Amino acid sequence: MKSDRLLSILLLLQTRGLVPATELAERLEVSVRTIYRDIEALSASGVPVYTERGRHGGIALLPGFRTDVTGLTADEARALFVLAAQGAHAALGLDAALGSALRKVMAALPAPHRPAAELTSRRILVDPVRWMSGPQPVVDVAELHDAVFADRRLRLSYRHSGTQTPRPYAVDPYGLVVKAGVWYLVADRDGVPQLFRADRVQRATLTDDAVVRRPGVELADLWDALRKQVEERPGGVRLRVRVHRSRLDLFVRLHAGALTGEPRPEEQGEPGEHGEYREHGEHGERVRGKGQGEWVSGEEQGEWVRAELAVDSVEWARSLLSFGPNLEVLSPPEARTVLARHAAAVVALYGEADEAPGTP
Repeated sequence: MKSDRLLSILLLLQTRGLVPATELAERLEVSVRTIYRDIEALSASGVPVYTERGRHGGIALLPGFRTDVTGLTADEARALFVLAAQGAHAALGLDAALGSALRKVMAALPAPHRPAAELTSRRILVDPVRWMSGPQPVVDVAELHDAVFADRRLRLSYRHSGTQTPRPYAVDPYGLVVKAGVWYLVADRDGVPQLFRADRVQRATLTDDAVVRRPGVELADLWDALRKQVEERPGGVRLRVRVHRSRLDLFVRLHAGALTGEPRPEEQGEPGEHGEYREHGEHGERVRGKGQGEWVSGEEQGEWVRAELAVDSVEWARSLLSFGPNLEVLSPPEARTVLARHAAAVVALYGEADEAPGTP
């Protein structure tokens, strides 16, 4: 543990220059007294390290001192070759630089670790694009990348979802985030943090004004807060549904973000939520309360589970039509009306068998 800490101190001093002892202690999760003992150990081993007292003091290496540090552990070497977002490097124009960097790291690795690192790069592949997400638009984030590092305010022409006309914004960028293959710009607009999808940015222009960032606010903190706002946004409508178990995995995969809890098995004789009562027997299931009394065969009945979804509006229920008879919306009644209306429209579209396709 101490040798790893000494190496970390050396790397920090080599890249940062003068670093306060309190910052080193915080980064390495030790006391300031331990940091000073480690500095003594580095000095005793021949590393030209010194301390400066005072309000703006700290610990530093003598100017011009450099060292080639190749003391990576086996796990650290393997981790470097599991690079998750290959698409991210391509979007930034850094694919060639990445390949060059990995070759240099491979050459600097201790010989015993090289075979494991090379094997990891051949055996582990991370594709950041989700299944069934459709083709991803080609996004040139170079201009946004330049804006983030130029520390200047940015003017955006931005198109919101569901609209065609872009709107102008003046923003103060904090950085870029790529999530599941989608790039986002994290920026303040009038001091309020917002997410901007890079593929909806029509134009980005650097201004001459210096960026204004709130003191002590970091990109990672902003992203965490904005991500939670998206994931934990309360739905205004609660849909209660029953899903055939044969489609449960697909249902959960597609709508996990809207589920309010774990789906649960439907209990025998459990009442419905729009006036009917489901009764189970040895022949299957029948529905009472709406003039229906015929038994449904056990093969047709299958096994059902119930779930609740928090969504923005009853119109959202239209997306559940793709499950056909394998999913039933139980409540609210307005959602059932929406489904019935759209199902009737589909039947009307395809029900005219005698008419040629495309007939008005």
